[in-house]
Amino acid sequence: MTLTIVLVLVAIALVFEYINGFHDTANAVATSISTKALTPLQAIVIAAIFNLIGAFLSTNVAITIGKGLVDPHMVSGIVIASALFAAILWNLITWYLGIPSSSSHALMGGLVGAVWAYSSVEAVNFMGLFMKVILPMVISPIIAFFLAFSIMIAMNRIFYNAKRARNTNNNIREFQVISTALMAASHGSNDAQKSMAIITLTLLSYGYIDKIAVPAWVILICAICMAAGTLSGGMRIIKTLSSRVAQLKPASGVSAELSSAIIIFTASFLGFPLSTTHAVSGSIMGAGSTGKASVNWGVAKTMAISWCLTIPISMGVSALIVKILVSLHLKP
Repeated sequence: MTLTIVLVLVAIALVFEYINGFHDTANAVATSISTKALTPLQAIVIAAIFNLIGAFLSTNVAITIGKGLVDPHMVSGIVIASALFAAILWNLITWYLGIPSSSSHALMGGLVGAVWAYSSVEAVNFMGLFMKVILPMVISPIIAFFLAFSIMIAMNRIFYNAKRARNTNNNIREFQVISTALMAASHGSNDAQKSMAIITLTLLSYGYIDKIAVPAWVILICAICMAAGTLSGGMRIIKTLSSRVAQLKPASGVSAELSSAIIIFTASFLGFPLSTTHAVSGSIMGAGSTGKASVNWGVAKTMAISWCLTIPISMGVSALIVKILVSLHLKP
């Protein structure tokens, strides 16, 4: 019976990872599609391949989620299922509406809310939540904005006249294939680890492992599911990031992707469960702010509101699911 429960929970976690793949595909491919450096199909295939590669680069984020946000000994099957269902629900709603929101924050909000409802407030590490999740959520898009802005300004100074700028935009499309691959690898290095953490917590809770350490087979299946989800697209959110936030040229697209990749790779190796959506959106706004086409701040405002709502709504939904499951006298 225990093995059946574990397999069901692992399957739900992999469904989340698949949804995460198509929900967050836009993070890696929106700029290259916007600048017409790649077709949507080409961009998505490249993103899928490098998401897969990126997932094997680090497990520091998974360890942070596994033992840095909640007491792992207070995690049960009910907690894990509730956190996953809340995150999946939020992802599907925001995907349907075409709003780039954070799958990472949905899952972490769901985990915190579920543990709090199932156990007690003492089981939540609020300092860890603030330092590892809330603070990066606030500062990452700001840093991304100014980093992309600075990279774009530097490129404008190097290619200072209009003719050279036009030539640069024509020639740099080839280079954007590389920056898209880097962006996708960074996305895999951070986002794939969320489901790794959930599966690792499941194995710990049911006695299959004795410490928070991600098994190799968990890394593999999470990477495959994210890559498969990436291949399925996610064009609603791609459309928002590739055309509605700001109109980018190849040079500004490369600036946005390089900025995002630098920030996300840094977060991955420091163990911060960063929202790739926030980093990419901030980078697109920063790169777009240097050109003639202004940023659509109305769309940016809608995105910011969804970012602020993600964690509290996911916490509330997962807590409600916990209460419902407990009232049905289901075993953890």
